[in-house]
Amino acid sequence: MLNKVKAYIDKEKLLNKQKLYLVGLSGGTDSVSLLLILQQLGYRIEAAHCNFNLRGEESIRDEQFCIDLCSKLNIKLHIIHFDTMSYAELHKVSIEMAARELRYKYFTDLSRDIDAEGVCIAHHRDDSVETVFLNLVRGTGLKGLQGIRPKNGNIIRPLLNCQRSELEDYLTGQGESYITDSSNLKDDVKRNKLRINILPQLREINPSIDKTIARMSQNIIEAGRIINASISGILPSLLQGQAEQVAFFTHILYNVEQNASPEQRPKLAIFDKEVIKAFPSSEYLLFFLLQPFRFNSVQIQEVNASLDVHSGKSWTSDGYELVLDRDALILSATDGMQKGKTMKFPETGKYVFSDALTISIEEKTIDKSFIIPKSRQQIAVDADNINFPITCRTVTTGDRFIPFGMNGSKLVSDYLTDIKLNLIDKRSQLVLVDASERIVWVLGLRSDNRFKITPETKRAILISLQA
Repeated sequence: MLNKVKAYIDKEKLLNKQKLYLVGLSGGTDSVSLLLILQQLGYRIEAAHCNFNLRGEESIRDEQFCIDLCSKLNIKLHIIHFDTMSYAELHKVSIEMAARELRYKYFTDLSRDIDAEGVCIAHHRDDSVETVFLNLVRGTGLKGLQGIRPKNGNIIRPLLNCQRSELEDYLTGQGESYITDSSNLKDDVKRNKLRINILPQLREINPSIDKTIARMSQNIIEAGRIINASISGILPSLLQGQAEQVAFFTHILYNVEQNASPEQRPKLAIFDKEVIKAFPSSEYLLFFLLQPFRFNSVQIQEVNASLDVHSGKSWTSDGYELVLDRDALILSATDGMQKGKTMKFPETGKYVFSDALTISIEEKTIDKSFIIPKSRQQIAVDADNINFPITCRTVTTGDRFIPFGMNGSKLVSDYLTDIKLNLIDKRSQLVLVDASERIVWVLGLRSDNRFKITPETKRAILISLQA
């Protein structure tokens, strides 16, 4: 067993004997085997046990077993208690998902605190086979058929080439005891039903089904590497000038099991439509790009079918909007957006319109020292020609203004199209209007010619934007 695991660790380049590793320890067959094997192979390890407080006396028993085991092996043990039920209710997730999220966050935080190189988890080949079948039942793409990976970010799985029965035999040979989680013996959740009822029948049909699935998963992993290399190669052209977005998609490309958290996902991404269409499978590329933002497969199929349609079509997910523009697909966050917000400014002063925008309005006397601002973040208008209150709002259909330096009026929407503003920016474009509903300024872009400073102007209103 030791030689088998060592060969797998070396083959996958999983561990370094000069580094410290954290081992997730539940007290069951798998994690006890992992702890013993890594210690016997000479790796520097510490253990971590999570008490989810879900099984009453059994949870207490499991914790004490881990304490006793680590004391006997002289391995440092870290223990944490979770109120898993409350977490699941608060975040509206299943108990299984709550436990998983709590466990992995704790492991990650603890490994950072103790300066560990990674977290070793005791998943084995049976777990990977079960995962493949579960993904098939739920519906999956290529990634779901790859099973569990030996390494994903800081999570390391040195036992993936071992079967559960082999680990049980190993512990018997070592004379080492372990505990059994009674919840694993009940066929009341999908994974248990698969393990207890379905896989044994499949093994009757094909005794080598586990090896067959493992081999298939490895073949798909190899094919996935080719696809990933292809996607990685086009990301710079797909996301021209968007370094943060390229880094994000590169990360999720090579961390297949991690779901991007809301904090990790970029607020805006603009995809070049022609690059998508030129990719050998535009639908597969779109799935890779949009699935992390919670767009479903039906929506992604619709997006793919609409790539040649005129601009304006849009789709929404939980927290994001995707808009089809002329030459691009524009993805933007909708969480926290204040759609249709307006604010009135009754007099001069400083006004906080949003977290990202403060508008300052002050009066200036025109004298020899006065200089008309040239910045896009500031304008000067004739104070005697503007009527308070001034209102800040988004552009609406039919808005017209006379662009500075021109005589005839123009629809604001046409002006924004002329300067090639994308649809997302058009929808969020702000304007200032005076009490007579005349547009004073298309914010950050162009002021209205009717309010310009002339030789007869005595007083100016200086309006400035501050981020």
